[in-house]
Amino acid sequence: MAIKIKTPEQIEFIRRNGEILAATLAEVIKEVRPGMNGLHLDKLAETFIRDHGGVPSFKGLYGCPSSILISVNEDVVHGIPNAKGYKDGDILSIDAGVYMNGFHADSAYTIAIGNVKEETLKLMRVTKEALFIGIEKAVAGNRVGMISSAIQEYCERKNHYRCVRELVGHGLGKELHEDPQVPNFGKPNDGPLLPENCVIAIEPMVNMGRKDVYTKNDKWTVAAQDHKPSAHYEHTICVRPGKADILTSYVPIEAAVKANKELVYV
Repeated sequence: MAIKIKTPEQIEFIRRNGEILAATLAEVIKEVRPGMNGLHLDKLAETFIRDHGGVPSFKGLYGCPSSILISVNEDVVHGIPNAKGYKDGDILSIDAGVYMNGFHADSAYTIAIGNVKEETLKLMRVTKEALFIGIEKAVAGNRVGMISSAIQEYCERKNHYRCVRELVGHGLGKELHEDPQVPNFGKPNDGPLLPENCVIAIEPMVNMGRKDVYTKNDKWTVAAQDHKPSAHYEHTICVRPGKADILTSYVPIEAAVKANKELVYV
């Protein structure tokens, strides 16, 4: 396993991509309402990214047909946008990446439309909180397992949800997926040491029910086997001594959620 260290200039490229990515997700979220569909949101995202000098990281990667991924309700990740309208009570996990100046940034956020059950809103809150608990452990000299075990402890032992095993966070930079893998489960001493100035994506994917997942017939969408809701949040961060440097942002995203009267902020 070769973890790639980034230069200060490269880290700033990724941070700039993260700014565009946050603005993209905010623009998408402004449009979400009952009856809206993923094809419209995907086109909006691609246009916004390209208008700001970037390229969607996902489109064409491994044959991915879309610029963003939208996973609905029990869908965990990799949902391909389609023409089906969203409805009151749905939750959407929106995942996107921006490639510019030779580097990627990656981020995801889960939103709730209208009258979403309180038990589902709690799942979303816990998953988002778990992301930041994991980020607290992403400091130079810690092992990856410190992140993984902290997320698992909070989601599973304290809140009785289940972290998905088959899908993990990852390093990123010139490639969207680099070493190391960053699972959302494990022991503190698992995995490689995190060197200063490596860049990773931390992304809890948490199911309300069982951890088991399957891939739908579209060969992309990964869903909870028991069809219970799943939530997904993700930040790109740079490992530093003492405290991680978050290179993506939720500030414009959460402003858009709060401004959209069709959505519930958690």
